[in-house]
Amino acid sequence: MKAFLDTSSLIKLYHQEEGSDSVMKALSSDIKEIFLSELAILEFRSAIWKKISDRNNFQWIMLQSDIVDSASHLLMKYGGLGLRTLDSLQLAAALTLRDDECVFLTSDKLLRTLFKEERLNVL
Repeated sequence: MKAFLDTSSLIKLYHQEEGSDSVMKALSSDIKEIFLSELAILEFRSAIWKKISDRNNFQWIMLQSDIVDSASHLLMKYGGLGLRTLDSLQLAAALTLRDDECVFLTSDKLLRTLFKEERLNVL
């Protein structure tokens, strides 16, 4: 048998909450394959962030028009190297701290290269 889970059910597999036991029980029967909409990737990340976030411990760089404009220019500059939309926004946001005493961390190989190219202090 197959099962389709929307994100609200998927979350219950990873975060104990009301309804988690019901979902686990339903999936422990004759379910051989579980299907998810690709949309669940984004929704799952958003839901987990809300559940475990300590967002008040961070300073947030809002994606205002100047950062979006900068990201657009960065895409023109580095698009040939593989820079994609969301990473261009990350890079543009990071560049707002260029003149501050700041270290920059990334686990993304391309962003690391571009951070260095933009003379950011990469750890």
